[in-house]
Amino acid sequence: MTVAAMVAEFDDVAGWTADAVEELGIRYAIPAACRGSASPAALAWLAEACELSAGTRLLDVGAGAGGPAAWAAERFGVRPILVEPMQAACRAASRLFGLPVVAADGARIPLLSGSVDAAWCLGVLDTVEDKAGLLAEIHRVLTPGASFGLLAVVAHSNESLWAPDGNHFPTQHELSTLLDRSGFTLLEQTSRPKAAPLSWSRRVEQVNAAIAARHRSAHAYALAARQGERLSRLFASDQISMQLIHAISRPTAEQGPR
Repeated sequence: MTVAAMVAEFDDVAGWTADAVEELGIRYAIPAACRGSASPAALAWLAEACELSAGTRLLDVGAGAGGPAAWAAERFGVRPILVEPMQAACRAASRLFGLPVVAADGARIPLLSGSVDAAWCLGVLDTVEDKAGLLAEIHRVLTPGASFGLLAVVAHSNESLWAPDGNHFPTQHELSTLLDRSGFTLLEQTSRPKAAPLSWSRRVEQVNAAIAARHRSAHAYALAARQGERLSRLFASDQISMQLIHAISRPTAEQGPR
């Protein structure tokens, strides 16, 4: 069952973001639709690590309102395919960027096996209980040897955390084991850069202010705000960190060596 706070955070806010961008102007779209976790430096690291280039079929799993995929299309000329379970987020990505969006759960991606050149999954893994199932499904649709970019929130210990509703943070060991068992080889990892350029941050702040002005009294707004506050406390107390990971898809026994 989907947690109400997660619907507010990932669905209601996505729709409100599209409304605010349409009022403020399209130059606000990509920063606002990246939801704060995917900064330009983080996206650039993942894109370069995955060697994205013009024509690459890039699958974005849990794509939200489509900001990162739109950024990759604009900067690298990739051909994005977005998979997102939240209906308002799907509509937001279509409204803002005109990208192809499939309304589906990441654990059941409606694409053929071996049909995409690269994939990324940004800020999604910690919101999924069946992490192994999600990673296995991403592995299935990738071509053997394809790159996988992951932005994941990692817990620094096994202690219970007062996490946002619906969040389950893996430790580094758990994450590495999950990737390996799902058919991925972890090649490189780094901490997410903390700062975004002022030009980017200011646009995000203006969109957030427009959303607050219109929806501050809504129950969904309060739920989403509480989610963000809990996450911020965990980062501030150094109980969690955001990690950027580049892995490659190992061929299965049926596929054979590449």
